[in-house]
Formats: sequence, structure tokens, C-alpha cells
Amino acid sequence: MPNRPDRRSFLQTTAAMATAIGLAPAAQSVAGTFTGKIKKAVKYHMITEPLSVMDKLKLAKDVGFDGVEPRTADAVKHRDALRKASEVTGVRIHGVVNSSNPDIKTAVDAAKDLGATSVLLVVPADPKGSYLKNYADRQEIIRRAIPHAEKQGIKLLIENVWASFLNEPLSMARFVDELDSPMVGVYFDVGNNIRWGYAGHWIEVLGKRIGKLDIKEYSRKLQVEQGLRAGFSVLLGEGSVDWPRVRTELTKIEYTGWATAEVKGGDRTRLQDIATRMNKVLDI
Repeated sequence: MPNRPDRRSFLQTTAAMATAIGLAPAAQSVAGTFTGKIKKAVKYHMITEPLSVMDKLKLAKDVGFDGVEPRTADAVKHRDALRKASEVTGVRIHGVVNSSNPDIKTAVDAAKDLGATSVLLVVPADPKGSYLKNYADRQEIIRRAIPHAEKQGIKLLIENVWASFLNEPLSMARFVDELDSPMVGVYFDVGNNIRWGYAGHWIEVLGKRIGKLDIKEYSRKLQVEQGLRAGFSVLLGEGSVDWPRVRTELTKIEYTGWATAEVKGGDRTRLQDIATRMNKVLDI
């Protein structure tokens, strides 16, 4: 008579077969380099569907964003609605964009009221005036705002922009260091520097001064073929930004925190594509 398998052998064989045909528990997805370390956000004005504040934040959450960042005017105008929508949806109002507006106090107060942690500042150039005077005057505007920012617990983060001023990392680092406050840092825009340099170099130099990230792309090819501004027309991940180098340098400085898309906005489909591309370039 042929040998019959005992119960133990039968159960072992059955379990092995189940694993082979996919009946075993599914494997956990592999986390990216910055999964759990970088939170994705979108500029509030990029949500262009004609929706209420509440529904705009619900849309942002649906497509995968953790937060939004309004301009000062929207933060003040829609303060109560933004605060309520944030509470209901869980989408953070993580910062306020004040750009070159010298009224920093209003932006700081709006940020505090919305539970944000930063105000984005821009230092503009003065083409017809003195470089040195502009440098000193802009530092003084920020310096006067520091005590109030410290009191409110709001960081003042300076973005690198196309102002033909502070457009290389050593100058930006010096400008920030001379203000001598832990509440002043850099809002590093990954794409804005590509016209002149390399994002990896900026991160290397600025290091821990970087408080938050703006995420955009730039194509040197389109810049040459169609003009400077055309360089921004390329989709995230398809331009000249060396994203692997960006990730390497961010890892070296142990970056954690917010990364906010600053590109052409749109409807749900467009925003979903932006969120997906951010996941890819940042390895979230």
C-alpha cells in the first residue's frame, strides 16, 4: 500500500502551496527614502476649481496632500474658513506666503492664527538703486520683525527667487547668518536656482538653514530654445533638476518637514498628477 502523509506533513504541504499561489498575507510596501519624513503640500492658490474653502482642502486631501500654504491676502480674508476646514479635514495650513511685502507682522499673526509655523519672505532686487543699501535695508525690515516672530513662534524663511539678488548660496547663507536669529532661515526652492546653478550645491551650502522646500522643475533645454520663463513649463521629473542628488544632499542634512509644490495649478486631475510626481522625485 502507498504511504499516506501524516497530518503534520499535510498541513505543511498545504501552507507551502498557499504561499506559492499568493494566499499568504501580502508583503508590506517598501517605504521611500523620505516616507514619513517629508510632508507634501500645495500652494492654496493652485487649487483652481471653483469650490468653497472647505471643499478645496478636501480636494487637497483626496489627491494626497498633507497641507496647503496660502498667500497673506487669502490667509487674512479666509482666516476663519481656512482654520475650520483644516480642523475638519486634517489638512494643515503649514505656512503663509508673504513674498516681498514689508508688512511681515500681519503675515506672522495670520500664520499664528492658522496654526502655521512659517512665513515665506522674498528679498527683491533694486536694479536702479544701490546693491549694498538694498541688502542693508532688507535685512533691517526682517530684523525689525524678528522679535514679533519669536514671540509668536513663527519662522521667517527667505526664498531664493529670480530677483537677481542673493542668487547664489554663499550670499544667501551670509544674509541669513547676519540676522543672527534661530527664527530666520531659508525657504529653498529646488527649481529656481537651475538657471544659475545646481540644487545639490545649494543644499550642501545652506544645510540646516533650510527650513522648508518649494518644489518645481526647470529645463535648461527649453530655456535655450524658447526663453528663460519657458524653462518652467516642463513637468516635475522631466527637466534639469538632478533629483537623485537633491535626495542625497537632503539626506546628508537629515531634512524633515514640508515640501510644497509651486507650479502651475489646476483641477483635481492636474493636482493628482503633481502629488504623484512629488512622490516620485522626492521618493516619498
